[in-house]
Amino acid sequence: MAFPRSPTVTAMGAWDIHAASDGRFHLGLGAQVKQHNEPRFGISWTAPAPRMRDYVGATRALWRCWEETEPLNYISDNHKLTLMTPNFMPEPSGLQPPPLSIAAVGPAMLRLAGEMCDGARLHPFMTAKYLTEVSRVEITEGLRRGARDRSELEIVADTLIATGPDQDAVRKMREYIRYRIAFYASTPAYWPVLSAHGLDELGKKLIEYPRADRWSEMAAQIPDELIDLVAVSGTWDTIADRIEERYAGHVDTIYLPIDHDLPIDEHRLARVVERVQHIQCEFKGYRDDWALRAPPLAS
Repeated sequence: MAFPRSPTVTAMGAWDIHAASDGRFHLGLGAQVKQHNEPRFGISWTAPAPRMRDYVGATRALWRCWEETEPLNYISDNHKLTLMTPNFMPEPSGLQPPPLSIAAVGPAMLRLAGEMCDGARLHPFMTAKYLTEVSRVEITEGLRRGARDRSELEIVADTLIATGPDQDAVRKMREYIRYRIAFYASTPAYWPVLSAHGLDELGKKLIEYPRADRWSEMAAQIPDELIDLVAVSGTWDTIADRIEERYAGHVDTIYLPIDHDLPIDEHRLARVVERVQHIQCEFKGYRDDWALRAPPLAS
C-alpha cells in the first residue's frame, strides 16, 4: 500500500533493497480501497489515480536525486519535496533504476500504468472479457498518452488458477477460489467485473454478508459458472494450454499457485513452468536509462 507511507520512506527502503540485491528489486505500489485506507490505516481518502501519479513521480524524483546527485525539487498537489542534505543522501548505486509497477483495476489506474509505469499488476478478480475489453483497452490508451511502446510495459496477471497433479487437487483449489471470488465480489470497487457479465445483483447481495459477519456463507453464493469465468482450471498435464488460451498475447507474466500440502513431482511441475514460459508475450524489457524517466514536477 502506497498512501500510508511517505514517498521518501518508500524510496529509501526500495533503494536499499535494490542495492543489496545488485539491482534485482522491483517496487510494486497499490492504492487499495477507501475502506482500508480510512478505518484501517487512518489515511484520508482522495481520488486514487491522481494521487498515485504524484506518488510515482515523487518516488522517481528521489531516486534520480540520489543516482544523478541532482537537487530534489518535486512539487505536486500531494507532495512538496525540496530538501535532501548530504547526510541523508545515499551514494549513487551504479545500477539501472528499479522497475516500478502499480496495481490497477479501474480505467484511470490502468491508463496510468500504461502511461508512466514499468508494469501493470492486474487484479486476480478478472475475467477474459474484462481483460480484453477493459484492462487492455485502457492500458493501450495509457501507452498512447505516454508515447510509449508496449514492449517496455510488463503486464502481470495475479491469476486465480486451480491446478494440481490430479482432478481431486483441482477441485480442492476451486473451492478455495470460490471463497476468494465471494470476498472480491462483495467489494464495490470490483463490481465492474461483475457488471461486464450482467451480474450486478450478485455483488449487491454479497455486500451484506461481511457486514453481518457471515463469511462462511459467502462462498456458497458463487456458482461454478462464475469460477470458470474468473479462474483457469486444469491438472498439470493440461493447465499450460488453458493458461495460453486465456492469456496469450494479453499478459506477460502470471502467478502460478502451488498447493504445498500435496506431494510435488518436481519434473512434472518443471515441464508446466517451461511450457508457460514459452507462451507468447509482448514485453521485451524495462527502460534502463535514468534519463528516460519522467522528469520531476517543479514549482
